[in-house]
Amino acid sequence: MRPERLTAFSDGVLAIIITIMVLELRPPAGDQLADLAAIAPTFLSYVLSFLYVGIYWNNHHHLLQMADEVDGRILWANTHLLFWMSLIPVATAWLGQHPGAVAPNVVYGLSLLAPAVAYYLLQQALIRRQGRDGPLARALGRDLKGKASPLLYLTGMAVSVLSTTAAQVVYVAVALMWLVPDRRIERHLDTPSA
Repeated sequence: MRPERLTAFSDGVLAIIITIMVLELRPPAGDQLADLAAIAPTFLSYVLSFLYVGIYWNNHHHLLQMADEVDGRILWANTHLLFWMSLIPVATAWLGQHPGAVAPNVVYGLSLLAPAVAYYLLQQALIRRQGRDGPLARALGRDLKGKASPLLYLTGMAVSVLSTTAAQVVYVAVALMWLVPDRRIERHLDTPSA
């Protein structure tokens, strides 16, 4: 089957995830600019999570452009990814309410780790469909960023016991690492096929 329905469904789910996250934002209780400080942690956790969902959307878009066809394995791998991403709003809200607490920082790291693993499994399902010498496998190459990200999430989760600020810096650093859409796939898409 063609990947268009999978792409459309995924886009809709990601839009709902972002909508749920923004609905967690509440205006400050007071009417002064200084009152904004009270909602800063919630806003900052929202910004980071919005960035992550945007990164996944961009890279998912590029990934599916590499697919000519999808099968049941790919559909379930994609559903698995969307399941984990749908939990990001809960972890985001908890982190925003308790930014200095260890448990919300660990759970937030887990909410980033699980989609990273699921995205890897989706990539592998697509590669399996195309073959190990297919265009996606060639475009991804060694996938150093993809392999480093889960390790960094685990590091953030571990260091949150010592410093929640250090954990949050790790989570921001991974997001910055992925801010530019995956150029490996872009380069392959820009190359005319032989």
